[in-house]
Amino acid sequence: MLKDILEERRNSISQGGAGLDCEKASLAGAVSQRACVYCGARVVLNPITDAFHLVHGPIGCASYTWDIRGSLSAGSELFRQSFSTDLRERDIVFGGVDKLRAGLKEIAEIYKPPVIFIYATCVVGVIGDDVEAVAREIEKAYGLRVIVVQAPGFAGHKSLGYRLAGEALMKLLTPHKTDQKERAINILGDYNLAGEMWIIKNYFREIGLPVLASFTGDSSCADLIKAPRASLNVVQCAGSMTYLAQKMEEEFGIPWIKASFFGLEDTAKALRETLDILGTEAEIERAKALIARESEKAKAFIEPYLPALKGKKAAIFVGGGFKAISLIRQFISLGLTTVLVGAQTGQKEEYEVMAKIASPGTVILDDANPSELEAFMREKGADILVGGVKERPLAYKLGVAFCDHNHERQSPLAGFVGVTNFTKEINLTINSPVWSYVQAAATF
Repeated sequence: MLKDILEERRNSISQGGAGLDCEKASLAGAVSQRACVYCGARVVLNPITDAFHLVHGPIGCASYTWDIRGSLSAGSELFRQSFSTDLRERDIVFGGVDKLRAGLKEIAEIYKPPVIFIYATCVVGVIGDDVEAVAREIEKAYGLRVIVVQAPGFAGHKSLGYRLAGEALMKLLTPHKTDQKERAINILGDYNLAGEMWIIKNYFREIGLPVLASFTGDSSCADLIKAPRASLNVVQCAGSMTYLAQKMEEEFGIPWIKASFFGLEDTAKALRETLDILGTEAEIERAKALIARESEKAKAFIEPYLPALKGKKAAIFVGGGFKAISLIRQFISLGLTTVLVGAQTGQKEEYEVMAKIASPGTVILDDANPSELEAFMREKGADILVGGVKERPLAYKLGVAFCDHNHERQSPLAGFVGVTNFTKEINLTINSPVWSYVQAAATF
C-alpha cells in the first residue's frame, strides 16, 4: 500500500517503529489531521472556568474552537462562551487595535474576570497589531491580569500551541512562586472531559493525598496559583503538558512524572508510582486496597464481553502518543489486535514503545492524513477506529465501527470506571449489526 503514499510521507510511516520521522511540520498539501497553533493553545487554556477567553481575529477562529473541550465545571460556566473581536476587511486594512481595546474594556467593566487570555490569530500575525501594548494598558487601567497568547496558526502546528499555552500559564503562576512546599500534587493534562478529572481526584482523595491544582480541567485561577506549592506534578497528557511540567521544575523545583489513567494496567501504575514518590505507608496501603478492589470489579465486568471481542482488529489515531500506548494495552486486555496506530504529536520514544507492545506488522504513523488512514484500514481489515471528531466520518464512510476518545465523548473513559465504559462502548459499536448493512451497500 506504500506505493499509493506521498513520497515525502514515507519516512513517517513504519511497520517497526524505529527511525520514524516525527515532531516536524506537516507536509503541505497532505491534508494533515492536526489542528493549528491557535487551536492547540485554546484547548489547553479553555477549561479554566473563570477565565475570559478573547479571540482576536475573524469570527471563524472563535467558532472553530467554541466549546472545543467537553469539559465539565463545578463552578463558573463562563468558559463555555466564545468571544471574538470579529475582525472584518476594514480591520485588516486599518488595524484591529481599536476593536481589541474596546472589547477588553467591556470585558473588564462587565465581567471583571481574574484573568483575560487574548489569542492573537493568523490575521493579527499578518497585520501586526500591537496586542501586548493594549494588554498592558488594560492591566494598568483595571488591575486585571491580561495574558497574550501569540498563536497565529501558520507559525507551526498544534504542539507549538501547547507550548504557548504553557508559557501563558507560567505567566499566571510565576508571581506566586514560593519556597514553601506542601505534600500534595498537581495533575497536569486532564481536561475533565465527561468528569474524568473528578474521578482521578476522588482516587487521591480516598488515598489521602491532596491535589492542589488541576491543569486545566475544572480549574479556577484561585486554584491554579496554588500550584507552585506542590511537591510533585503528575502529567496525564504528555503531549500538551510536558513543556509546562519542565518549566515548573526549572522555576518552582517541582519534579514530575508521566502517568496515564486509561486502562487497568496504566491506572494502577499511575497511582502506585505517585504514591511511591510522595505517599506515606498508610496512603500506600490505601492505594493498594483501592487498586485491588476496583481492578477486581472491572475484570468481573469485562469477562462476559471477551468472547464477542476476541480477534477483532483495531485502528487507533489520537492526539498524543502516550494515550495511543494506553489504548494498545487496553485492546490487548480485551483480546483485540491493534493493526494501525498513530498520533498527531507523537515522539520517537513513544513510537518505539508502540512497536514493542503492538502485534508484529502493525502500521505506525505520525501526523497521518485521511487517505493514509483509509488505505491502511482497508488493507489491514480494521473493525474499529478509535479517534476524534475528524476521524468519525472516515470510519462511518468505510463501514467501520468508531469510538470517540477525544473531547466530544459523553461518558468518562479514564480510571477504573472508564475501563468498564470503554469495554461497553467498544462492544456496542463493534458488534452492531449496522456495519454489515453498510458494507453490503458499499459493494453495489
